[in-house]
Amino acid sequence: MANHKSTLKYIRSSNTKKLRNKHQLKTCRAFIKKLVKIKKKDEALLLFKKAASMLDKLANRNIIHKNNSSNKKSKLFKLLNLIK
Repeated sequence: MANHKSTLKYIRSSNTKKLRNKHQLKTCRAFIKKLVKIKKKDEALLLFKKAASMLDKLANRNIIHKNNSSNKKSKLFKLLNLIK
């Protein structure tokens, strides 16, 4: 166990950040799963915009890598183009 007050505070704050990051990542994954299931183009387009925005925010906050974000957006855009 840690011996310094500052180290204890760091452990608490890092756990808080970990939970927040985990929640944001799971929320984004849920949007992506909804987008994959949708069959209507207009609804899918709205969800794509939200999911792409979320992915960009995750990349900016270093929760996921920027290339990972770009790769996921690219795959979602290809999927969006297949919907009629």
